[in-house]
Order: sequence, then C-alpha cells, then structure tokens
Amino acid sequence: MSADSHPTLPPVRLLPDAELARDALAAPLFARAVRLARWAGPATRVDIGGELVAAQVPEAVALLGLDPADEDSAAYASQAWRVAVDTGLVDVTEPEEDAPESAEAAGGEGESGTAEPGEDLALVTGGTPGDVLDLWLAALDTVLADAAVPALDDLVDALDAGGEIDFDQLDWNPRREADFLDGVLANLYLLSVAEGGAADGPVPLPVLAASMVVPDDMGDPTDAVLEQVSDAMMRLDDQFRQLEPIGLVEFRPVDEDLMAEAEDEEFLPGSGSGDAPDEEDVSRYGMVRLTPLGLYGIRARMLEAGVEAPAVGELAGKGADVLLDVVSHYSESAAQAEIEQWLAGRPVPTAVAELLAAARGADAGAPLRRLRCQQALAPAGAEAEPAVRAVLDDAELGGLARVWLAEHGVADVPAPDEEMVFWLTVDTIAAQLAADGEDGGGEARELPLLIESLTAHHAGFFEQAWRVEHPATAYVLEAMGRLHPDRKAAKEARKAAFKARSRNA
Repeated sequence: MSADSHPTLPPVRLLPDAELARDALAAPLFARAVRLARWAGPATRVDIGGELVAAQVPEAVALLGLDPADEDSAAYASQAWRVAVDTGLVDVTEPEEDAPESAEAAGGEGESGTAEPGEDLALVTGGTPGDVLDLWLAALDTVLADAAVPALDDLVDALDAGGEIDFDQLDWNPRREADFLDGVLANLYLLSVAEGGAADGPVPLPVLAASMVVPDDMGDPTDAVLEQVSDAMMRLDDQFRQLEPIGLVEFRPVDEDLMAEAEDEEFLPGSGSGDAPDEEDVSRYGMVRLTPLGLYGIRARMLEAGVEAPAVGELAGKGADVLLDVVSHYSESAAQAEIEQWLAGRPVPTAVAELLAAARGADAGAPLRRLRCQQALAPAGAEAEPAVRAVLDDAELGGLARVWLAEHGVADVPAPDEEMVFWLTVDTIAAQLAADGEDGGGEARELPLLIESLTAHHAGFFEQAWRVEHPATAYVLEAMGRLHPDRKAAKEARKAAFKARSRNA
C-alpha cells in the first residue's frame, strides 16, 4: 500500500489464520466434502459431469450421517460431493460422452466414470492454515454459484414442452444474479466493519434487502419499491440458507408463519403503521451476520476483484510515513489498533523517532498525521522521552512534544511561546476538521465546544490567530466562523479568515 493510497473501506479485524482454518474445517458442508473425499475409491462411480451415480447417493447419505427419510438428504450429499470435486479434494474420470451415463442407465451393464481422493486432500491435515483456507475459498465459490441459481420449482415452471428452459419466463440472468449476491455480501461486509456497524450483532434482512433496492436519494419508498424489497428478502432468505453450511454466515431465516401471512405491504416490518417494530418483530423477518470466517472470505473475494479492503495489522512492516498517512483515514479505534500492532516488536526510541519524523509536513494531510502521531505516542513510557525532547525546538512538533511531556509528568518542560500556542491551536483544529469531515460527525458535536473554549480563554483570539504562519490558518478560521455558537465571535472569525487570505495573497 503506497503512502498516497487511501482505502475506501474501513479495516477489518481478522482472526489468525490458524483459528480461521479450524473454523473452515468445522463448517458442516466443507466437513462433509472432506469425508466424501476420503470415502472415494475404486468402487465409486460418477456420471458425466462428475456427479455421483444415483445408486451411490444413498451410500453417501449414510456415510454423512444424514437421515435417509429426509428428502433433502440426497441433495445435501450431492452438494458436498460437488464441493469435493470442485475443490480438488476428489479427482474424477468421467465416462465417455457417447457411453451410457451410468451403469443403471444401461441396465447395469453400461460404463461410468471413476473417482479417487485428490492430491489436495492431503492439505486438509498436512497443509498450512493458508492451504486449508484456499480450499475453503474454492468451496465458497461453488456454493455462491449454486446460490445464484433459481430454485428448482422455478426451473420446473420455466420448462417448455420440449424440455428446454424458457429463460424469458424465468427472468434469470446468471451474471446479474451473481452480481446481486456479490453486492449483498459487500454491503453486509461494510455494515460489519464500519464504525458503529453490525460487527457485534446481526443485520435485519429487510435492511440488507433495502440496501440493494431502495435508491439512496429516495425518501419514503413507494409501494412498488417495497414490493421489490419484499421479493429481494425472499431471494436472500433462500440464498443465506445455502450459504450458512459453508460457514460464511450465521442466519436466522424468515419466520415461516410470516411467509404464510405475507401480503403486499403487510409483509415488511412497520409497513402500514407509524409504530416502529420492536426487536423481536424485526428478527422474525430474518437476521444475518458474517462469521469471522465469512469476513475473511468476502475480503478475499474483494481483493481478488481489485477492491482495496484493508485489514488491521497489514501495515506492521511498513514505514512510519505510510502508517500515519493510511491511519489518518481510519476511525480513531481502528487507527489505535493498527498503531499498536505497528509498535509491537519495535524498539521504542527508534519507533518514536520515526513517527515524529513522519509527522512533519506542510501539506493538507500533515495536521491529521500529527494527531495520529500524538495518539501513537500516548502509551509510550520513559524510553520515548529522549526522542520527544529532541523536537522541542521544532516549529511543527514542539507543541506536540510539550503536550506529551506534560501529560507524562516530566519536569522542567519549557513553556511554549505565544506563537507556538497559536500554531498548535490551528494545527489541532485542522486535524479535527480532517478527521471528522465537513458534513457533520464530530465537527457538528465536539468542535463547536472546543472552539468556544479556545476563544473564551484567549482575549483577542481572532486578532492574533489570522497572523499564524500555518498553511491551514484561513481554512480553520473559516470553519470557526461556521461553527462558533456565538454569532459575534463567528463574525470575528470570518473577518480574521479574510485577513489571513489577503495576507497570503
């Protein structure tokens, strides 16, 4: 990641590969695929396409401990076999295309293909955690492809008299369906990693469906849009049922009683009523959450697609300049987690000197780098003091150094002159503006209080502030003019901003 590459997604906190690999091996569908791969041998027969011949499916069902009386058991066994083949856990030799598709098809005398354990099966127990996760990702690809296919009932309804599927009637486009599912999982990922998102709790299915259907600029959804949300919910309900066995998600399906009652707007929680639905009511419409393994899997797919999806800890081997530049665009908690991993294992004096050097600069991002540097130095102990003292006379870092020394109870800290105080004030507000953005957030809540406090403790603040030799002086004064709760002081700030711009011009 380059110093000027700013990820658009928040960083995800992933479990260690070893823990993720254990989760992958414990996923029911993957575990079934492994068992079938170990079972494959000289007596195993397959059709064209590598599927188990019908006569062997009951044996596979029994091997997996599935209920033979359950009509879904054969489908579960066939899916596990397909995953084993697609991941390379099983190698199949298909019958010739002009031969009968199975021994049964020719009255027991025809030819069929054979199967045997694949070379990759050895990786399950003898490979690295990364090898296991690669196998699981291949299995995930198979399951996602299956989940994008219409339900069997829909396929049957779309068969014409000649046995061909009428795709116009089915209204199914493979690429469109795959893109829809990828979009849903991307939205679920973003909700899971965003600050204040759903990482610690499931996402209601209506929320996820609405994120794919309702335009961002729409106020109250129309009846037509609500119907689309309802349809999307039912598609997702079916798809997440298929994705749960591979360990991607934890899923609570839509309450079957609701399905029976579903009628137009009454199907969506809160529709047709001014009352907000309670938590129990919402949960009946389905709840979904990415597992830690699911976070890993969706991130891996994003990276493969060229999406920049950072993970906490991946900057540990980078320089301090890259660290401060990148974490400047993280939330405070994510930045702290990344900084802690960067500091781990580095000698404190060397790390502190590198951070201070990287915090210098007159560019627009420099104030926020210095704020993150201050955050990084906060937990450092006495070992950091020599490196911090070394920048006491630095025009850009002297104020930061004095703050750190004072907070750590160091004696004989030289008092800053007035010029440094005002420079540090402008730098701090510029950093806060960069961290919170211009559209609200912390700016709307905390900055006005900070600004009011600063001006209250400095008589004639604005008359002196416009003279500060800082690249962001005019920008900061303009922001103070917008945000100061006192109208008179806000007007003074705007005048000071005009003076600062005129002076620079």
